[in-house]
Amino acid sequence: MPGPVSAPPASEPARVAAWDLPTRLFHWTLLILIVVAWASFEFAEALGDETLVVHRANGLAILTLLVWRVLWGIVGSSTARFASFVSGPARVLSYARGLVSGGATPFLGHNPLGALMVIALLATLLAMGTLGLFATDDNDLVGGPLYRLVGEAGNARAARLHDQIFHVVLLPLAALHIAANALYTIVKKEPLIQAMIRGTKPAGTYADASRAEIPRGAGLRALACLAAAAAIVLGGILAVGGSLKL
Repeated sequence: MPGPVSAPPASEPARVAAWDLPTRLFHWTLLILIVVAWASFEFAEALGDETLVVHRANGLAILTLLVWRVLWGIVGSSTARFASFVSGPARVLSYARGLVSGGATPFLGHNPLGALMVIALLATLLAMGTLGLFATDDNDLVGGPLYRLVGEAGNARAARLHDQIFHVVLLPLAALHIAANALYTIVKKEPLIQAMIRGTKPAGTYADASRAEIPRGAGLRALACLAAAAAIVLGGILAVGGSLKL
């Protein structure tokens, strides 16, 4: 007598592209570099790096990565382009009201509030990185690549603002960003964190697009943007009379 027939395994829900690989690599690489930036400064003496070689090299890497993100926001995939997710005040307020009332339609890419966070984080990091180019450390042992272009007062001001922006602006923004992602994931069941790892989201109705448009040759395009970003940052420092010596 034949045994019971087992039910076929449930098929996995259909998924659609949400984030291209370059965007995801940018996100997680930037996170790592920010942690390294903090650790390489706070523990420089313990690491035997009194002249902050790691911290300064890391800062140049962050600046290059940020410029890459700006370029990718112009020529990258649909969900990575600024034109596709930066919204005006009316749309932001409309989304916020829907979020409070529970009627907000999910977005495949950045929602209007998330877009504000992205812009705020990029602007904050760009400001910090730029100030770091002109700053000197507390003991005046070492300075950024452009510290000679301003006087001692300018060096001290740049270092002070660099530190203040980190503690007063970047850390609160980062905490808010993490909390918002956790809230969306746990409460609203929107897989924002998973999507930034896997690159996909469940197929469904989204307010911005049904799937991301990822251009052919996205990897080569991303590498070209990275080369251009390095040329802009490193070449720009040399062009104005700075030094890349670590």
